[in-house]
Amino acid sequence: MIESNAATDEASERLVAREVKEEDQSTEQNLRPKSLAEFIGQEDLKRGLSIFIEAARGRAEPLEHVLLYGNPGLGKTTLASIIAHEMQAKIKITSGPALERIGDLAAILSNMKRGDILFIDEIHRLNKSIEEVLYPAMEDSALDLIVGKGPSARTLRLQLEKFTVIGATTRLSLLSSPLRDRFGMLQHLDFYTNSEMADILIRSAGLLAIDLDAATSQTIATRCRRTPRIANRLLKRVRDYAEVKHASKLNETIAQEALDMLAIDPLGLDGVDRRILETLIDKFSGGPVGLQTLSAATQEERSTIEEIYEPFLLQLGFLERTPRGRIATRRAYEHLQKPYPEQT
Repeated sequence: MIESNAATDEASERLVAREVKEEDQSTEQNLRPKSLAEFIGQEDLKRGLSIFIEAARGRAEPLEHVLLYGNPGLGKTTLASIIAHEMQAKIKITSGPALERIGDLAAILSNMKRGDILFIDEIHRLNKSIEEVLYPAMEDSALDLIVGKGPSARTLRLQLEKFTVIGATTRLSLLSSPLRDRFGMLQHLDFYTNSEMADILIRSAGLLAIDLDAATSQTIATRCRRTPRIANRLLKRVRDYAEVKHASKLNETIAQEALDMLAIDPLGLDGVDRRILETLIDKFSGGPVGLQTLSAATQEERSTIEEIYEPFLLQLGFLERTPRGRIATRRAYEHLQKPYPEQT
């Protein structure tokens, strides 16, 4: 667990990190859409949610429990706020790691009103004792508390108002089956298309009073790893570059110069991504090579490579995982402009 936290801390320093950074907090709050109509992308998810929301409102009932899962930065927290807005409900926000004691959860649940929404980010990180209190709360709108200790201990059941839990996770496989089964809706957030990313950038630029044309938005969109959080971060960096260079307005050339200066290439790879691929190709002839060996050669933590860098390289088709180790694909060679072994 310590190594995993170190990986998260190290990744958060990268400009293209999907995890939330301190600088993102205020910006994300201001740029978040307030309704499903404003939310760009995730069309299948939005259609399903709109039907469930309309049905619940038609019956004047709280919404079923919703589980949102997908990679960081795709809009899970934003969607939770939108659901609350569409249901005209109050939302209370917490996270799995923040709920350390049963009393923490009991205090929140006992103050929930009918129709209120409890959003639990990183719900896969709830400890077992907290989960067991949450089960009857979600299923029976009841809070089971143990009063006393030893042989005299007894269970006290408190009835709760019917409410909705919205859980968010990046690691669906780490959720226990009993907890997952108590959600009526499981909604997966996919990566966005470049076209959707360009539309998101134009919307964000309007809210930030940045003059951004379609061509420039496309230039930035291709480098943001199909993730809105990264797109908004890069947009601010490009704006800063334009202001320092005294550009009257952003254009495609200025955006390319800024992103090149930041060492983010046209596919969104940064220096660390390229170093991992170059090490694999130059030192190990493209692989296969074990993760531990690759970690030592790149001086990156094993968990950092596996959890932070590899997923995007796999998504691009630049890397393969095999029983014998990691292998760089032909596409990786071509992107780095290196001769593929068959050509030598």
